[in-house]
Amino acid sequence: MNQKPTRSNYIILKQICEYVPKNLVNSIAKKYGVDKVSRSFKPWSHIVAMLYSQISHAISLNDICDALRNQRDSLKTIRGATPPSRNGLSNANKIRDAAMAEDLFWSMLKHLQTLSPNFGIGRKYKAFPRRFKRVIHAVDSTTIQLVANCMDWAKHRRRKAAAKCHMRLNLQTFLPSFAVVDAAKTHDAGHAREVCAGIKAGEIVVFDKAYIDFSHLFDLDHRGIFWVVRGKENMQYNVMEELQLPKNTNILKDEIIELVTPTSKIDYPKTLRRVEAIIEIDGKDKIMNFITNNIEWAASSVCDLYKSRWGIETFFKEIKQTLQLCDFLGYSSNAVQWQIWIALLAYILIRFLAHISNWKHSFTRLFTTIRALLWSRFSLTSLINSYGTAHCLPRTRAAPEQAYFPGMSY
Repeated sequence: MNQKPTRSNYIILKQICEYVPKNLVNSIAKKYGVDKVSRSFKPWSHIVAMLYSQISHAISLNDICDALRNQRDSLKTIRGATPPSRNGLSNANKIRDAAMAEDLFWSMLKHLQTLSPNFGIGRKYKAFPRRFKRVIHAVDSTTIQLVANCMDWAKHRRRKAAAKCHMRLNLQTFLPSFAVVDAAKTHDAGHAREVCAGIKAGEIVVFDKAYIDFSHLFDLDHRGIFWVVRGKENMQYNVMEELQLPKNTNILKDEIIELVTPTSKIDYPKTLRRVEAIIEIDGKDKIMNFITNNIEWAASSVCDLYKSRWGIETFFKEIKQTLQLCDFLGYSSNAVQWQIWIALLAYILIRFLAHISNWKHSFTRLFTTIRALLWSRFSLTSLINSYGTAHCLPRTRAAPEQAYFPGMSY
């Protein structure tokens, strides 16, 4: 039976905010000149308000401001944070440089990894190919739908608007290594070099076909980086050599190819490897082809590496659905970027709490546990270790086929 969580002198929200080092927010605010445009609503109060909005699933500026005003005394214990007015919070998101929120996110990720060097280790994506000891990066983007008639900067299609977050995710730690927030109209390949700039020689990066840029892929090969990408159906090539296929597998073709299109051949003058296989997607078999610059791997390993790319889709699901990164508080590019970076900050803080508490269950379960008790005075680690079904026996599964009803003939 679970023990009740121990009481604390501080609310849950304060205990979360305490992981942000003192003076970090103020120093970053000075770096970007935010302190000069902050009067009564200080940068620290701004960060606390935005973290609260993301963790509590607040649906509007009024929702945030009313809640914080009603909890004014408890809020003040969080290093003197003060509640904002509706216009004050709206204006802060609009005019304060969102680069501050981005810098804060990366500074906090580095700080948390310093507090616990093992942070993220052991949280591997469940489909991670365990035979690979190298670092595997998944690169992809997620589109965040916005309100078209209010956001000219993000016009995506005739009646739609969207922002896009380009991400490089380390599949061994399930933590982001690089991110770019931009309008959705920018093509994915346009950010490929920027997203992959920090990858080291010997590491592996996996892309979707939207990121195919042969000049960039050739640059990665020149840097000693292995890559796997899904090939486009209209790719023109000549088969130089057919490699031996393994028996009784889903591998249909394993070939050494060279590109035929003049511009592509100039961009990538070396030979490539092309693997065609039957891949199960949503319970249905589909023929897919992959290209890579590695000749030594087994063909099945190439397929498994691409399958592991789905880990970044799981990450985006946790950000967009669990943290509900869909209801935005402002319409400007700056306001949207503020909310995206604060959502990412909330994500790593909750992931860190799971790490230090040895949480064995889902991110969603931990998030809902914390969200429900933000203003309660419980010890956070004690709460995580005792709340809900964390240590209960597994739920009994019904077996209707074994049901017996008296008086019925069988």
